[in-house]
This record gives sequence, C-alpha cells and structure tokens, in this order.
Amino acid sequence: MTNSASATGIDQSIAQKGYAHPEVLVSTDWLATNVADPKIRIIESDEDVLLYDTGHIPGAQKVDWHEDLNDQILRDYVSADEFQKLLRSKGIDENTTVIFYGDKNNWWAAYAYWVFQLFGFTNAKLLDGGRIKWEHEERKMTTEVPRYPTTSYKAPERTDEKIRAFFRQVREHADSGKPLVDVRSPEEYSGAKIHMPDYPQEGTLRGGHIRGARSVPWARAANPDGTFKSADELRAIYEKEQGLKPDDDVVAYCRIGERSSHTWFVLTHLLGFETVRNYDGSWTEWGNAVRAPIEKGGPR
Repeated sequence: MTNSASATGIDQSIAQKGYAHPEVLVSTDWLATNVADPKIRIIESDEDVLLYDTGHIPGAQKVDWHEDLNDQILRDYVSADEFQKLLRSKGIDENTTVIFYGDKNNWWAAYAYWVFQLFGFTNAKLLDGGRIKWEHEERKMTTEVPRYPTTSYKAPERTDEKIRAFFRQVREHADSGKPLVDVRSPEEYSGAKIHMPDYPQEGTLRGGHIRGARSVPWARAANPDGTFKSADELRAIYEKEQGLKPDDDVVAYCRIGERSSHTWFVLTHLLGFETVRNYDGSWTEWGNAVRAPIEKGGPR
C-alpha cells in the first residue's frame, strides 16, 4: 500500500526517490492517511513562532525552538530533565513515532529533529514539503490545540559528539583541511552580509566564512514545493559538484545551526554520509571569536 503504511513503515512514494534512508521521511499523502494514528505525534516547529496559532495540521503540537529546545541561561540545549519533561507533556515516549514539520522548507523542523537526535530519540521523521506543501494542497488545518496523556518517558543524557561539533573541533577540522560546508547565502559566505538577506544585519562583528569552507546554500536541496530533491539530484550537488564522498568527515554550519541542520539531514539520512556533524555555534560564534581565521570572497 502506497500511503497507508504503519507509523514504523516506509512511505513507498518516498522510497521511489532513491534515498539511503527513506524511512526518515513521509509524504503529505501518507500523513493525511495516518494523521489519526494513536502511535504518532505530530510536531510543528517554525521560525515564526506565532504561525502555529493561526492554523496547523490536526493533532499537531507546537515545539518552540527557542523556548522549548534551548537553555534559557547557558547557550546550549535543554538538559535531559527538561527534555524529558517536554516529551512527557506532549504524550511522547519510546514507542511513539514523531513526525516533524514546519515553515521555511522545514529548516526549523530539521533543527528540532536534530536536537531530538542529540538525546538519542531516533523514532522520528520529517514531513516532506513541510507546512508549505500541506497548505498549498489545501489540506485540513485547525486551530484546536490537542492534549495527550502524559507519559513516563525517561530521557538519557545528551550525546553531542557524534552529530555535533564545537568551536575547537571545527578549528582543528579546518586546519587539517577536512571538508566544511557553509550552507548560508552567497552574500553571507562572501562577507557582504552578516545575516540572511532581508533580515537585520546584526549578530556578529565580522563577515566571511571559515577558512576552506565550501558554499552550498541549504535551499539548493529543496524543490519549489519544499520537498527534498531526489537522491540523484542531491548527489549531483554534493558529490559531483562539490566532490564530497560518503565516507568523508564533514562539518556543516550556518549562522546559528538551523539551516545547517537541514543540510545535516540531507547528507546523513538522504545520501547516507557516515560522519556529518552540525556546528550549531556557527557564524554567530565564529564571526565573534578572537583570532578565528576568516576568509572573504565569493563561493568556491
């Protein structure tokens, strides 16, 4: 059955796109069919934190990337206790499949997905196309906020090392000539801007990019409808054009780690790269760090 697979199955319309791990995506058709499945929880995570309140997929709950996932004092993610409390309140436990979606072609949904992975929560998927595709297909939306029974989920301590990179590690990575992928806009990469186009130019003291980084804007991986490009199209970008190999040790970064979460998802799950880390300190940290080596100029 194409779109009526169980929450743990593979959406066959996604499998046709040739990904290394098609199980991490579901289509809008699949979700529309399975939206009432008691074994799934749907999480919306947006850049615009007020968007959820204007209407959302039935049964979806909101996760605010700033309030729910980030520590409010230390620049880091929430503790295991706070993550545990969050998932319990959303009716999520180890037996729940979580489907993430959001605005901006899923960049914040991919970020929330990545943070969940830091806690070893792997029973998760992204909605291919995210909110934009669901809306454009004029599927049902609601303003009703669901409530689910509290669970007894036990959160482990975070394991950052495998998929997360820190400043010193990135410095060593760059110094050794290992591949870095800068997923920001070409203007940010060159140093002409220190924030995305059409956003306030603030947050860092210096513009440019990390020495040796390749410019591959994150949105190149998405189609106009917000879905991910096919595996062949993605390989043409990352492997043929950029020369990356699936066994490379890759670090991706942007400004604060959300756009690079999207690229991390593409490289890790859709193309099957073995070692990809997201540098969530990204340009906000690097562009303010004393004596951090910076390059300026157009994409390489």
